[in-house]
Order: sequence, then structure tokens, then C-alpha cells
Amino acid sequence: MRIYKNFGLAAMAVIMFSSCSNDEKLTNYRGKVKFETVSVSGKLAGRVENILVEEGQKVKAGDTLAVISIPEVDAKMKQAEGAVAAARGQLDMAVNGATMEQLQQIEGKLEAGKAQLNFAEESFGRMQAMYQDSLVSKQQFDEVRMKLEMARAQVNALEAKRKEVQTGARKEQLAQAQGQLNRAIGSRDEVLTASKEQYLTAPVDMSVETVSLSEGELLTPGYVLVNGYRTGSVYFRFTVPESKIYDFEVDEQLNLVNPYTEEETSARVVAIKQLAKYADITSIAPLYDLSETVYELKVVPTEKDAGDKFYLNSTILLNR
Repeated sequence: MRIYKNFGLAAMAVIMFSSCSNDEKLTNYRGKVKFETVSVSGKLAGRVENILVEEGQKVKAGDTLAVISIPEVDAKMKQAEGAVAAARGQLDMAVNGATMEQLQQIEGKLEAGKAQLNFAEESFGRMQAMYQDSLVSKQQFDEVRMKLEMARAQVNALEAKRKEVQTGARKEQLAQAQGQLNRAIGSRDEVLTASKEQYLTAPVDMSVETVSLSEGELLTPGYVLVNGYRTGSVYFRFTVPESKIYDFEVDEQLNLVNPYTEEETSARVVAIKQLAKYADITSIAPLYDLSETVYELKVVPTEKDAGDKFYLNSTILLNR
């Protein structure tokens, strides 16, 4: 029993010694490598037809990442094109007036109407004489007179129609036709905009981290299909206690060290801001009083291609 007890004490001693050894290596200036994230999602629901990128691939702004199948867009496009064609035809008719065939049709109807009117006038004259001689009833006479009035009204309407066709459409009709065309064009443009959503493109130069769906799966509106990091957006995040924050200032030049490769990187402080109590702390074991206010130090490398040497959330030390 004593042997097991001694063994346990020895193990505890080793652990305590190891902890003390690690504490000596800890520093308040231990930070993390970060990249600006990019999320690409769709506005419309559709099925993932093709995925054109792989995880880890670097793409340029405008490159197509995936193709989404949206059948409703094709149907709405045909409807919109038909509406535009119909509205444009109405406007052309209002501007140019009637065609020769339409004029001939109106003239034919007008001639037929006049013939009916002449017949109605002759019938009314005969019926009037007979009515005066009490040969027909008043009802028969009224029926003939009504037919005469109807024939006269029809001729007047056809003459007005011919005049309207010959003089062209009114301003109000032109404005109405133009408004219908504008509305149809707006609907078509809306469908064209929606059709562009079939192609998910990279908004910036970026490297692809994850692709969240596979081909054939359904993409819902707003769901992120591709996550990645903006090219050249590497920065370093340090959490500094209140007692140490006055040692830094914006635009100050710093020297950073990779603890694993011992490679040094020159950098510059671009921002200093206070962190909320619930914020993520980058230090593994913060060596400061927990009652202190904590600040974030945002540092960017001065070298152009420094991001190629780091991995997300890897450790970086401030050589100070």
C-alpha cells in the first residue's frame, strides 16, 4: 500500500514540476493567427447542380463556385418575355396608328352601317305614313323608330372610331401603353436578376475552407454553401490586460515570432479596442488578474505575402 502511495506522490510532483516549467514559458503576449472570413450563400431556393471548387482551392473574385438549378426562373422568364412583346405591340399600335387592313375593316363596317341606316329610314317613313292613317299600332311604329335610332347610333360610333384611328391615339393612351411596357420590362429585369442567382461566384479573391453541401442537395435561401478566407487578410489577435495596454500604441512597429519555426515577422498595430467580459481570450493561460479590463490588439504583417506562412488559429508570440 505504501508503494502505491509513494508512486502517487511522485506522479503529482512530476505534474507540478511540469506545470511550473510551462508557466515559465507562458507570456502575456501570446496571440492567434486570424483571417477575414468570406461566406457565400444563395438568395433563392434551388438544387445544387454542380460544385466547381474544392476545399483548400484558391479562387479569384468573380470565379463561379457552384451552379444552382432553379426551374422556376426559366418559366418566369418565358412569361416575362411574352408580356414585354405584348406591351411593345400595344405601344407600337398606339404610336403608329391602325394598319391599312384595320382601316379597311372599319370602312367596311361603316358602309354596312350606313346601308342599314338607309333601310331603317325608309322603313320608318313608310311606317310613319301608315301610323298616321291608323293602319299600324303604336307599338309597331315604336319598334321601327327604335331600329332607326339604333342604326343611326351604330353609324355614329363607327365614324368616331374611324376618326380616332386616322388621328392616332390620345396622350393618355400613349402614356398607358408606355407604362405597361415599362412594367413588363421591369418584371423581365427582375427575372434576369434572379437568373444570375443560379451561379454562385466568389465576391473577392479567397481560399475555400469548406463546402457545406453536395451535388443534388437542396440549397435554401441564405444558407451558406461555401466558407473561405479572403486572400491577403491575415492578422494577429492579442489580448492584453489593462496593466500592459499602455505599452502599445496604434501604428507601432512590432516583431512577431512563430514559436514552432522560430521565424520572425514584422508587423504593425492597427487597432486597440476593449473586449467585453464574455469575449474570446486568445491567451491560453492569461497571466493577469481576472478583475482587469482586457483589450484586443489587432496587428497586421507588413510583408505582402505573410499570410502564406501561417495557419488559422495557430499561435504567434510577440517578441518584446
